[in-house]
Amino acid sequence: MPTDLSTSRSRTPDRTTRTTPRRTHDDAPDTAALFARLATLDDGPERDALRDELVAAWLPMAHRIAGRFRDRGESVEDLRQVAALGLVKAVDRYDPVRGAFESYAVPTITGEVKRHFRDRMWALRVPRRVQELRNRVRVARRELTQNPGSGEPALADLAAHTGLTEEEVSTGLEALESFSTLSLDAELSMGEDGYSLADTLGDPDGSFDVVVDREAAKEGLRRLPERERAILYMRFFEDMTQSRIADKLGISQMHVSRLISRSCARVRAEALGRTTE
Repeated sequence: MPTDLSTSRSRTPDRTTRTTPRRTHDDAPDTAALFARLATLDDGPERDALRDELVAAWLPMAHRIAGRFRDRGESVEDLRQVAALGLVKAVDRYDPVRGAFESYAVPTITGEVKRHFRDRMWALRVPRRVQELRNRVRVARRELTQNPGSGEPALADLAAHTGLTEEEVSTGLEALESFSTLSLDAELSMGEDGYSLADTLGDPDGSFDVVVDREAAKEGLRRLPERERAILYMRFFEDMTQSRIADKLGISQMHVSRLISRSCARVRAEALGRTTE
């Protein structure tokens, strides 16, 4: 009996895997040959031109990476410039024998942008360790408040979630408020008697300078002869004129004037000598 071979054939679908080259993004050009050539060139105009060509070819990728960091307080144009700087560094440091350029360039450019935020965007300069504590605390607080009805986590909860001490968590929480500052022109009251933050700041107290000068002059005054101390007291504390002082002491006004000038110069010189030691 003839057999219908058409019905006896296996209907198992063809599972042969086809390997076709694919690129992660459209902005990843095929520049392997150019990088191989760049590695053979010495410094000079030809190498510089080829380097510029590679940077221009990969610039769209750098702009795409910069776009990931938009809406973080920095303009897109500035972020693109930072990313372009990272791209130039990646092109200069890339070694073709280590693999695809994209695998090396992406973390290099991303790291450059993150470094920009870490070093340039903080309103208050804080150590890197404190910045890292801030990031860990920020992530932990977001994770602990994801569930509906979850309130603000306590210090102990954040410490348990991050594996940090409560003191380190406190430092991280303080750093959360240091990324941006409040303008001195910010209004602190919305009423008719509104005032700004600058209005709450005190003015320099000139009395402090008087205290410093007085203490500096004390020793010099003690060393003056008694008559000269009396003349200075009558002139500057009792507000007596030189004529009245002269009449009271039985000397000429010219002599009083010379004694006052000599005594003041001596006290001033000793005061300045004491402060410059």
